[in-house]
Amino acid sequence: MDWNITGMVARIYKPSKTSMSSGRARTKEWILEFCSSEHKVVDPLMGWTGSGDTQTQVKLEFETKDDAVSYARKHGIVYEVTEEVSRNFNIRPKGYSDNFSYNRRTNWTH
Repeated sequence: MDWNITGMVARIYKPSKTSMSSGRARTKEWILEFCSSEHKVVDPLMGWTGSGDTQTQVKLEFETKDDAVSYARKHGIVYEVTEEVSRNFNIRPKGYSDNFSYNRRTNWTH
C-alpha cells in the first residue's frame, strides 16, 4: 500500500509522563501522530466539538525513533521529530511509603 498524503504533517515524539502520576508507564515508545488539517467546529445542537478530519484520531506506536521515521518515509508522510528531553529522577530515600512501614522508629503523630 503506497500512501501519498499531501498537506498532512505528522509529529513523531516520545510522550512525557502525566502530571497526575509519578509512574513512567507508556513513556517508552515513540508516537507518530497526525496534526489537524481542519479547524474544529462546535455543533450548534449538542455543543460538541468536532471536525471532518479523521487522521487526527490515528496514533501509531513504535519502539524506536528510527522505526517511526522509516515508516513515515516509506509511506510518504511529511513529519517533524520532537526530540526527547532527558529528565533527572527525584528518588527520595524515605518517601511516602515509609509512612506505612512496619518497622517505623518513631511514633505515628497524625
